Amino acid sequence: MAIKKRPYRGGRRVDTTPLHKINERIRAHQVRVVGENVENQGVYPLAEALRMAREQELDLVEISPNADPPVCKVIDYQKFLYQQKKKQKEMKAKAVKVVVKEIRFGPNTDDHDFQFKLRHAEKFLKEGAKVKAYVFFKGRSILFKEKGEILLLRFATELEELGKVEQLPRLEGKRMTMFISPKKK
Repeated sequence: MAIKKRPYRGGRRVDTTPLHKINERIRAHQVRVVGENVENQGVYPLAEALRMAREQELDLVEISPNADPPVCKVIDYQKFLYQQKKKQKEMKAKAVKVVVKEIRFGPNTDDHDFQFKLRHAEKFLKEGAKVKAYVFFKGRSILFKEKGEILLLRFATELEELGKVEQLPRLEGKRMTMFISPKKK
């Protein structure tokens, strides 16, 4: 006798409960009714507030459940959700995105390589990105910690006009790291 397996029907369950209590889901006895299309804003019994919303063919949405009495708004719930999503999208777009660019040195980096990496760092800072400069010590080169620190401090002084040092050189394992952020204009 073979056991029949059920087919896989996808991942997690999606929570379909609304974010706010609407209409009959509101449990308070008295509510403060607000909204653009409400003439007499104030405290009403729940049944009266629901009747006002139904007359206008709109929803009664609990906006502030922790208030005493809870604040409910007479609005179209779907339109309300759409506007909230739109606001969140705008806020996300306005948020500053910090880009961190890394520049790697060895403890014995020669002058030409240093100048080459310096030009890259200048370009990154002009674009508004932070620069994470680090010296990577391989094997026994960890003995030359001072060389790495001198190299990073020289790097910081060269970039003084474009950026300010956010974190001075600090040794973390086999890396000595320093952060430089762009100066505000």
